[in-house]
Amino acid sequence: MSGELRPRVVVSRCIEFDRCRYNGDMISSDVVRALKKHVDFVPVCAEVEIGLGVPRDPIRVVTFDGELRLVQPSTELDVTDRMKSFAASYLASVGVVDGFLLKSRSPSCGIKDVKVFPGLAKQAAVARGAGFFGAAVLERFAGRPVEDEARLTNFRIREHYLTALWALARFRAAREAGGMRDLVDYHSRNKLLLMAYNQTAMRSLGRVVANHEHAGAAEAFAAYEAELRGALAKPSRFTSNINVLMHALGYFSDEISPSERRHFLGTLERYRAEKIPLSAAIAVVTAWLARFDVPYLAQQTFFEPYPEELVEITDSGKGRDL
Repeated sequence: MSGELRPRVVVSRCIEFDRCRYNGDMISSDVVRALKKHVDFVPVCAEVEIGLGVPRDPIRVVTFDGELRLVQPSTELDVTDRMKSFAASYLASVGVVDGFLLKSRSPSCGIKDVKVFPGLAKQAAVARGAGFFGAAVLERFAGRPVEDEARLTNFRIREHYLTALWALARFRAAREAGGMRDLVDYHSRNKLLLMAYNQTAMRSLGRVVANHEHAGAAEAFAAYEAELRGALAKPSRFTSNINVLMHALGYFSDEISPSERRHFLGTLERYRAEKIPLSAAIAVVTAWLARFDVPYLAQQTFFEPYPEELVEITDSGKGRDL
């Protein structure tokens, strides 16, 4: 279902692309390596772009008179204005972007859990937040999938990120096609996915598609996109996903055996208990789709929200703060 669609993702260059960390290292990420086959990555290193070399003395976020600054403690070099200027100009000119994958806890690229220090001396952090480039991304691209490589080792966070990333990339493709029929087709194919994420938004998006006001296609796409991003902002709830899967079960009730039904219901209980990821429960339905002719379900992106190759149930147990 995902076809040849390739989301465009800005990624921290130090993650699997270049040895540009402050110490000359490159960060290893199984997720990024797997995504390279399916995503058009746009690598960037904000610290190198503002003139800091490789290797370089580390920078940190510090507070001065109640204001956050980005400083290199060893030299007392303040690069705050340089970083803010780069972030603004880069993000304004980066072009079409479906999502971001940034370096965790980086004072430049981190999106959360970045240590904030009370000064340049060796002291304990007094707060945590986003890095300067990461904060600019979150502000300018609110509603788009933004994650760091450490959190994506958690399978629930990873499933949500990839699902939202491909859903928005599919929407971009529909918008580029430009016709109302493309918007109608998008909504039709993503209906169960939207039902799982936000039923209220799904109904509201349905009204946009119905277009009773006879708005132009560009206006309808703009209205749809604003609500779609909000609908995909938070992970779908366990209960909502189970409701969608039970809805799908109804299409196969006369075709499957009692033992298959029991196995499926047991799979849903294991998913409810957080013992397996959503993709494991979906795999049962996709096996039925391969056996039985159910055109409506076969077109639903809920059952293959992103390329099957990327389904991975390993879980670090870290980063569970969604």
